[in-house]
Amino acid sequence: MQRRQSSKTPKQPLQVHHKNQTDLSAWRKGGRIDPEKSVQNHQSPNYQKNDSKQDSLEQALRYFEKVQDRVSLKKNDVLQKHLTTVESIALQRGLPPEGFDVLLNVALSGKLADTVNTRLLKSLVPASVIPENSVVSSVSWLCVSKCSGNIQLLFLRWLITVFDFIDHKEQLHALYGFFFSFLQDEKMCPYVCHLLYLLTRKESVKPFRIRRLLDLQAKMGMQSHLQALLSLYKLFCPELVTITLPGKKKTYFKNSEGPWKAAINAIRRRNQENSPVSQPLFLGTAQTQSRKRKWNTQLNIPASSANRNNLEEDREKNRVDLYSMNEYLPVEQLQTFSQLLQNIHHLEFPSQMGSVLTNPLLLHYMNCIKDESVYLRLYYWMGQTLREECTWCVADNNQYEEEFKDFLETVYKTECFLQEGFSSCEEFLYKSLLLWDGCSCQSQILRLVSWIPLSSFSEMKSHLYDPLAQLFFTSSLYFKCSVLESLKELLQNWLNWHVIHLDPESDSQVHSLNTTLSGLVNVVAELIHFVGWISTVALRLENNPTFLLYFILDFYETVCDMYLRYNLPLLIMPPAGVFYPALLSMDSVSLNQLCYIMYRYRTNLVAAKENELSKKRILQFKFSSQTYQEYNQYIIAMVGCLWTSSAFQKDIHPQGLRMDDELLKKTTAQEFKTSFNIVYHPAMMGYAVLFLQQAWPDDTTLNFSLIKGKKWDWYLEYLYMQGLKGLKVFIESSINRVSQASHSKAENVQV
Repeated sequence: MQRRQSSKTPKQPLQVHHKNQTDLSAWRKGGRIDPEKSVQNHQSPNYQKNDSKQDSLEQALRYFEKVQDRVSLKKNDVLQKHLTTVESIALQRGLPPEGFDVLLNVALSGKLADTVNTRLLKSLVPASVIPENSVVSSVSWLCVSKCSGNIQLLFLRWLITVFDFIDHKEQLHALYGFFFSFLQDEKMCPYVCHLLYLLTRKESVKPFRIRRLLDLQAKMGMQSHLQALLSLYKLFCPELVTITLPGKKKTYFKNSEGPWKAAINAIRRRNQENSPVSQPLFLGTAQTQSRKRKWNTQLNIPASSANRNNLEEDREKNRVDLYSMNEYLPVEQLQTFSQLLQNIHHLEFPSQMGSVLTNPLLLHYMNCIKDESVYLRLYYWMGQTLREECTWCVADNNQYEEEFKDFLETVYKTECFLQEGFSSCEEFLYKSLLLWDGCSCQSQILRLVSWIPLSSFSEMKSHLYDPLAQLFFTSSLYFKCSVLESLKELLQNWLNWHVIHLDPESDSQVHSLNTTLSGLVNVVAELIHFVGWISTVALRLENNPTFLLYFILDFYETVCDMYLRYNLPLLIMPPAGVFYPALLSMDSVSLNQLCYIMYRYRTNLVAAKENELSKKRILQFKFSSQTYQEYNQYIIAMVGCLWTSSAFQKDIHPQGLRMDDELLKKTTAQEFKTSFNIVYHPAMMGYAVLFLQQAWPDDTTLNFSLIKGKKWDWYLEYLYMQGLKGLKVFIESSINRVSQASHSKAENVQV
């Protein structure tokens, strides 16, 4: 890579050495040079305005480059003019790469007063990328102590903020030890730790550095910035960091962004409004055209100009097996899955961890190699971004809701790909749900809820269940259904995690994970009880709508099969406030769903009972007698309604249908005993009418009493042919006569 010379030696300013790097002429037009349009652009008024700004910036940079002696701002009109020029252009359009070398050197050289140096450093807003050699050259000024401590501190804050804008990092990594030496300064220590956190690789972890951090910790106490660096060191080399560190913190570092991030975002918004295409590249690949905020820009793997220049040469070099070489392969050079497998132990992740979210190869890497340092960096970046960009937690962010939606959607897709939730998303949801209105980014938030990792019930109740319940009861029917769908997916994700991490065939493993399994059972049970409670209340509030009932029963389709399908020793019956509205529903879909659910409950309970009786192993968990009792009560009610027409007499559930005959007679309903069997049930009467019309086409009286005896069996077969599979399996498993008939029929078919 060709580099510009240091400002301490003669040089020609504003030269462009990288053919793909954005130069001043491209910068002034807001894009790259197009030779075919250069003549027309030179004739446009807008170009002439930009040309004037470029000339002013060139003059200002030449002035600052030639400053030799200490200059005072007072009564120096030339200095004030050029300083104002740099500030205005930086805030309006950002500075081109060539301007950083000059301005950094003059700001850190001590030639100007601190007030001027401060204004210069605060004006260092990049329009595209920052050359690494400019940063390295400016770091060298810290060795000679020409600038004050406040300027050094401001420089470190700037370096942390624009870290992702630096086109290369290799020379910065080589300066790791130099930055480490600044830890002794108490004021600079938090920012130095932050910078080291961004620069740390596995080879950066040395025993003497660990000892130094421990000494600082003993001197200063447990500071969050020291804890962050020690945690990262421990992830890379757990054998070297043997101390026990406190649990994870939501925020490790102080906010060091100063005025730069706001200026960068303002420039991006302005560029996006002026032209949706052909803007200077913001840390993206050559194909990137997104002008969105910092997190959205970071979703593309940064490719430096030098890497783009030599991409073909790099591809040739990368054909060599790097496994035997102590080198790192930049991820932007990965093209195929085979390359990933070949170099999987030599990948260098990008500084912009957000780019991992949209790169399938890197996501495959995270699935294959459980590198905790990668997860830690990703969690830190994601947690910080979620806090800063949340449209209802941060003032003046409402205008960026669509961008925030896109980001949340990307995070959700990443969680689906990895099949696990991010702890940073969990922390964000726990904090933001208390302030959420239920409307902003609704589908994205509820999708993220479905990937919340397993937590203790006390934490979930206060941070998840309580805020959701408040919104649930006061929101629309559609929102209620969306919440139920999200909680169903949350339950399924927990159960899938259980299947993956616990082997039910291994006795030793089950016994060794008693606490984990017990915790899972308790948390899952609390979730099911919570859904049962809000479902019961919602059905009363909304007057038992079929649409809502479908989502409730869909949740219980997962619950009823937890024992056999997910190997979880837990079954919880739906509350009466859900069961009876479904049983008496006017819609055949709901009734059919309920029949299938009760059939699966029976299958799971029978299997659990057989396992208990077989005594093949000592079971840690056994279903309580209350579960069997509730099931039996529900079965009596269902059979009494649908088959024997005796629900009002035999239903023994405390909240059931049992009524005295005298009370039923006062209703003046005819044939009240048969009101809910499979012929007269409001959900089934339509099928009965169609059956009568087909069986007796000439009879227009619709005499339902004809459906009895053999014709009852014909009617059953007719219902089965209409797709009521849930009703079929329920009747065949719960009605003795039908069950025996179906078994004998199956035996005849086999013979």
